[in-house]
Amino acid sequence: MPRLSQTEPWIKPFRQQIAATCGDSWYVRNNRGRIRLEVRDAGTVSLPYEWTARGSALALPRIQQIFKRWNGGQITLAAAAQNADTSSSHQKLDFNELLAKYRAFVPNAGDKTWQYNYLPVLKNCATAFKDRPPVDGEALAMQCLKQWEQGSRMRQTSRQKLYGFLNWAVQRGHLKPIYAPPATLPEVLKPKRVGYPLTDAQILQLLDNLPEGEAHDRWRFAIQLCAVYGLRPEELRHLRIKDGANGAELWTIYQKSMGGTKGAKTEPRRLHPLLVRDADGSAIDWNLQARLQVGEALPPLNRDGDGGQAINQYLRRRKVWMSLRDEAEHQGEQLTPYSFRHRYAKGMHAANIPIANISEAMGHTIEVHLKSYARFKPNATADLVAAVNV
Repeated sequence: MPRLSQTEPWIKPFRQQIAATCGDSWYVRNNRGRIRLEVRDAGTVSLPYEWTARGSALALPRIQQIFKRWNGGQITLAAAAQNADTSSSHQKLDFNELLAKYRAFVPNAGDKTWQYNYLPVLKNCATAFKDRPPVDGEALAMQCLKQWEQGSRMRQTSRQKLYGFLNWAVQRGHLKPIYAPPATLPEVLKPKRVGYPLTDAQILQLLDNLPEGEAHDRWRFAIQLCAVYGLRPEELRHLRIKDGANGAELWTIYQKSMGGTKGAKTEPRRLHPLLVRDADGSAIDWNLQARLQVGEALPPLNRDGDGGQAINQYLRRRKVWMSLRDEAEHQGEQLTPYSFRHRYAKGMHAANIPIANISEAMGHTIEVHLKSYARFKPNATADLVAAVNV
């Protein structure tokens, strides 16, 4: 091979691109017609690319992958170079066989869980390898998860299942190490929208405009329970009547994971009603606890964990709900099935009930409560200014 001059026009831009993406300590040179990568204080490694313009174009993404896998020196440069092998020609994948093996590896996942929580994202993974394979685990994860909205529960669940599969496949040699799941993903989170608290008048308007019939009566019952007791939608399937010191009490035995503490869950709690009031301010007693005691039926709430989704699907088919949604958006807020719970929080604050008691009634810590509902606290500044203007 003819000896190439160091002044060829592609060399300087090639080195500049490497320095820009990997840092000034990363450098390439000609080693007997091949590209050799040098990293200050980390060593050198030969790459299987010719010292040519075409070779530099092929080597650049490989060098960038080596830099990513090297991770500031967490592994050796040689190991990073080996892990960064993105060639797919040496790895033929039979995903049907691979999924069958993984299904046997997770026998505790029920058939419905496998069908709804595992298969959708794992099928996306199989599709990702059909044409041009992703360059690494990060690109693979982003491609597999793109159908779910960032920050959504389904995206979180799908990511968990995908990561479990990728770790299993890499550890057993079914996939190359480069496809190990990344520690973090470049998520572009949407700004969290403020939840809209329904007024009592709006709740009555909604209930009055629901269709007649047994199926709709069940949904009416569910909405009444959510509004009066400030329930999370999922808690509807976990309601129980217990014997208390002064008679029957309504409880929810639902236990929700607590963010920030691994394995920690909320405790079952007794429920306390905050009755909806009519236009005259008179409390309306729908006898909800008594109706539960005699076995009045609630609507179907789909699979465990999908209570909110089930209520949302029902409400979105109601014109009155969509009208209320427009009112919420006009206020810059978001109407969701949790808007009944938001009404409960706002009403409890308006009644000057201490924050500790409100938090206990709603089943979360004071810290969590204030993150979501501090805006409902009595405004001392407004009261002081109003007093000045008397």
